[in-house]
Amino acid sequence: MRPIQLVDEAVTDSAIRRLIFDGGENIDELLTLCRADITSGNKDRAKKHLANFEHVLQRVREVEEKDRLRAFQPPIRGDEIMALFDLPPGKKVGMLKKMIEEAILDGIIPNEYQAAYDYLMQRKDEILSSNKMPGVKN
Repeated sequence: MRPIQLVDEAVTDSAIRRLIFDGGENIDELLTLCRADITSGNKDRAKKHLANFEHVLQRVREVEEKDRLRAFQPPIRGDEIMALFDLPPGKKVGMLKKMIEEAILDGIIPNEYQAAYDYLMQRKDEILSSNKMPGVKN
């Protein structure tokens, strides 16, 4: 399948994923080659194909980002939080884990174990001493 064939608005995320999977490690090179291959003596046709290509490129990036966020896993799991603070499964464990996730997604800390652990230790009392997420009105 050529990337440019995926310009239809109705093209599904799974079709874009197949393109990404088939391109593998070379997906960026494939897209660069596809863009370079857009030639025409007719300037309007070339302009249309370039716009279509940009649409495909945008869809590829959107699907990659969605999948990256869906596959996101914080470096500290709930069972580790329970062991660290001698907590039973429950709301506070979820809030502590969510606090770490939000800090990573907001760019406050990198998605690395030590940074997440340090952040958890610095901010744990805000949640453990209440039933509220910091910065969220309940």
